[in-house]
Amino acid sequence: MSIDHYSTARAMAAAMRDKQISARGLLELHLDRITAVNDDVNAVVSMDSERSRAEALAADDSLAAGDPVGPLHGLPFAFKDTHAVGGWRTTYGSPLMRDNVPARDELIVERIRGAGAITIGKTNVPEWAAGSHTFNPIFGTTRNPYDRTRSAGGSSGGAGAALATGMVPLADGSDMGGSLRNPASFDNVVGLRPSAGRVPQWPMPNAAEVLSTGGPMARNVEDLALLLSVIAGPTARSPLALADTGEVFAPPVRGALTGVRVAFSVDLGGAFEVDHDVARIVREQREVFVGAGAQVVEEYPDLHEADETFRTLRAWHFQHTFAAQLAEHPDGFKAALADNIRAGEPLTGADVARAFTRRTTLTERMRVFFESHDVLVLPVSQVPPFSADEEFPHEINGRAQATYLDWMRSAYLITVTGCPAISVPAGFTAQGWPVGVQIVATHGADRRLLEVAWAFEQRTRVGDRRPPV
Repeated sequence: MSIDHYSTARAMAAAMRDKQISARGLLELHLDRITAVNDDVNAVVSMDSERSRAEALAADDSLAAGDPVGPLHGLPFAFKDTHAVGGWRTTYGSPLMRDNVPARDELIVERIRGAGAITIGKTNVPEWAAGSHTFNPIFGTTRNPYDRTRSAGGSSGGAGAALATGMVPLADGSDMGGSLRNPASFDNVVGLRPSAGRVPQWPMPNAAEVLSTGGPMARNVEDLALLLSVIAGPTARSPLALADTGEVFAPPVRGALTGVRVAFSVDLGGAFEVDHDVARIVREQREVFVGAGAQVVEEYPDLHEADETFRTLRAWHFQHTFAAQLAEHPDGFKAALADNIRAGEPLTGADVARAFTRRTTLTERMRVFFESHDVLVLPVSQVPPFSADEEFPHEINGRAQATYLDWMRSAYLITVTGCPAISVPAGFTAQGWPVGVQIVATHGADRRLLEVAWAFEQRTRVGDRRPPV
């Protein structure tokens, strides 16, 4: 079996177990790739190659000794720079954390490293993961591999660009308002925001917080399922964790679109503006589902409370998390983030209670909606990759976008429902910019969602197109 940097993660892991390639050999393959392309896209940061080589050597010795090995044994892995990796610089993209070195792994990192992955570095993020364009004062801007004048998305933009260019076989991310899904769409890879509670988080300042979640990214659905099988599953450290074990999601993943009940909408009944090219590409996917035998109807759930609910809970979360630091370092945050933190100051208990009540209403409404539909299909992002020199798209189809959240509604309206949502490559604009489609299932149906996404992926194969890097 010949392995290169675009081989599947599953093929790499199998070759490792069969001793057709060593962990050291696989590491050097990826280090060479990073040397070749990272200067162009700026996706992987905080590397320590000698420490990575020591980890790879230990992995080879363990396999040679006949020790049991995990499903990611020997795979090089760059963790999102908002996920704490014990002993590795973790900056959160913030100048306030420039020299931060955590003492311990957070849970998602602990599980990935425990499955045998070799730490190769971190992936770049926007400051404190706020916003869906990856730039910060420490490492600079991550650029889109398909057009380096465009954004790679965010906040998992470094992860998306690293996957697209073959610098890593798998990537972890996190998603509040689209931070997994938007970069997957922009970089022509796959990203899953799992059901609330599917991928538990620890440590957390608020154990009841499920607006943000960790999740997997990959170049294809089955590789994504492999990583989900490692990071999903219950733990006593997270009381809201779902009970299904990670093995439920392990490959192989197979599915068919025949008979699948698809609710299809480009804008959820005018809930958001969609760039004309994105709308065209998403509409074209309707015929993919119809041609495969799915039952497609133009329907959508009523999510009219979702916008205010998301913005209230996000502002409340940001204010609680960062208010003390902002007071101490008023110039230590980018302006848009500082404004978001301050937006939480006037919130009352009644405001927050109303947001949670509306969130409950939305959750129940989606449960009922999915009694009649298996999946909902809509855009991931309302725009294709925008200029890397902009903080966010200031207009869509000539209509002004007032804040750096407005253009992300297609992602964050889904966030507050708690439902699993996956971004799968769907097409390219005339300029060669990637566009993904978002497929959503009812809460808890992550495995079924993977099966539908896999079947869609097999019909389109858009994700096979590699960037000119």
